[in-house]
Amino acid sequence: MKNTLKKLMPFALTGVISGATVFGASHYFSKENNGEDFEYFTKTSKNSAFVGMGSAVGDDFVKASKTTVPAVVTIKNYQDRSAQRMPDQDMFDFFFGNPFGGNQQRQQQQPPKNMPSGLGSGVIISPDGYIISNNHVVAGANKLEVVLSNKKSYIATLVGTDPNTDISLLKIEEKGLPYLNFANSDMVEVGQWVLAVGNPLGLNSTVTAGIVSAKGRSIDILSQQSRTPIESFIQTDAAINPGNSGGALVNVNGDLIGINTAIQSKTGYYEGYGFAVPSNLARKIVEDIKKFGLVQRGFLGIGSLDLSNDMQVAAYNQKNKSNLKVGDGVYVTEVTGKSGAEDAGIRTGDIVTKIDDTSIGSFADLSFAIGSRRPGDKVTVTYLRNGKPNTVSVTLKDQKGGTSARSKDDLTVTEKIGSEFEPLSDRVKTDYGLESGVLAKNVAEGGEMDKIGVVDNFIVMEINGKPVNSQKDVEKILSGYKGNVQVKYVDSYGRITTRGFKMP
Repeated sequence: MKNTLKKLMPFALTGVISGATVFGASHYFSKENNGEDFEYFTKTSKNSAFVGMGSAVGDDFVKASKTTVPAVVTIKNYQDRSAQRMPDQDMFDFFFGNPFGGNQQRQQQQPPKNMPSGLGSGVIISPDGYIISNNHVVAGANKLEVVLSNKKSYIATLVGTDPNTDISLLKIEEKGLPYLNFANSDMVEVGQWVLAVGNPLGLNSTVTAGIVSAKGRSIDILSQQSRTPIESFIQTDAAINPGNSGGALVNVNGDLIGINTAIQSKTGYYEGYGFAVPSNLARKIVEDIKKFGLVQRGFLGIGSLDLSNDMQVAAYNQKNKSNLKVGDGVYVTEVTGKSGAEDAGIRTGDIVTKIDDTSIGSFADLSFAIGSRRPGDKVTVTYLRNGKPNTVSVTLKDQKGGTSARSKDDLTVTEKIGSEFEPLSDRVKTDYGLESGVLAKNVAEGGEMDKIGVVDNFIVMEINGKPVNSQKDVEKILSGYKGNVQVKYVDSYGRITTRGFKMP
């Protein structure tokens, strides 16, 4: 079973299972089931409390509401329910929405074929129909329908997604649409009034008010769909519920300061804490998708330990018999070869305290400061070495060590399909009775191989009817190929499955 499921198990067993649909599972939206969607929730918080709101200047909220509501849409996610899922789907159902498990219960909860599997929200960001939402709102869809606040409906094209930030970009064919401007989220301050606008629980065009209660929050939710997540959420006490995902968090001028993404709750419904992707990060993601077809992300090239996390520090000290102290900053545990960090002379044991003019108090600060930059960008890194501050200029690189922008055409076959491959040993061939095959390795969450149920160490026997024995065989078959791809693979139980996808 996937590592992500193992990560979730400790708190999945503490009573968070509820009627709310969460990551990886969806239910039909209806008045009878309270309108469940793909909303996330995180660990139970024993100290969760509803945050009350006093009186405010109503005219400010009226102005922002009139600006925002026409630009916030409903997104309906339709999926192919006839497709067979990976072998552990029943377990996903148990943790994420089907407390009874089993196929019979899941089949009873499935909606008719012409009904959506889940609902979320989106924000129009240009008059020609570009719409920003969450990755988890559109995940797994074979059709996406967008409904405006005036009830007009469109079939949307999915332009691109980024699981690292949980952002997606859609497009509908229309002109002269109402839209929201991105505000500078760096200027957002704790305590300022904000509005959350979306479609929670089937209540279209709903506006709730609250304040920014924190900035730079990391709640370790995106690690469920990405190996390199960027979490630096704006936390708000404006009421956010299932259906708000992908909706707008705006200031009192109606400017977009965030994309509502997650809630912290022990029930799956609002208990006082909501989290939004900052608009500066969201804007960078959609600009990359529009221009390049994929996200251009820079990497510093270090392994790190968050010194502000006392549990992580304690575990690291115990494992490495060290005596690191809890405090602000990010401790460098390793330096990647041929990375920008290595080129600049950063070493294991250094403590990163600042990127440009931004203080780095935690890993969330570092991931946001670096992850919102592109390969080739230069940043000034301040770090402590033996207690003394040092400053160096670092040129960021991508994960392949490059410093130039890349488009989809520049991707390798394995990058496009989201998996690498290793030859099978003779012993594995004998154990499984195979003449050919390769082991899937580093399967990317949300990639094409992941979507058809392939995980690390599954054996891919054939691609498009041709046997494969090495990664070069896979690349040869799919290099320059356009169209449907057929994959025949063996799971960990020895079951042979044939699934397919369209070559991206």
